[in-house]
Amino acid sequence: MTFTVRWPDGREVHHYSPSLVVHDHLDQGASYCVHEFRSRSATALGIASDRVRARFGFACTSAAASLEQIDALAASYPPDAEVRVLRLHPPLPQETSA
Repeated sequence: MTFTVRWPDGREVHHYSPSLVVHDHLDQGASYCVHEFRSRSATALGIASDRVRARFGFACTSAAASLEQIDALAASYPPDAEVRVLRLHPPLPQETSA
């Protein structure tokens, strides 16, 4: 999945996760301070990478690359600056009532 965010300087960046677990840690439309966004992303991407490792026997290098990109960007802003989550794709399937 991808999650698209707007960094404090207005830059929009697509980040990748091999798992939909990002939906458990970030909300589309929500804003987080840089520090919190970095922490939530690290947790989600760590879980996603662990899922890849459990299934295939190796960690996900794409998840690691996404976290490296997030860390580099986060370091260039004050920790209390705002990051906005613009899009989580694909969305979670809608629950249906029976």
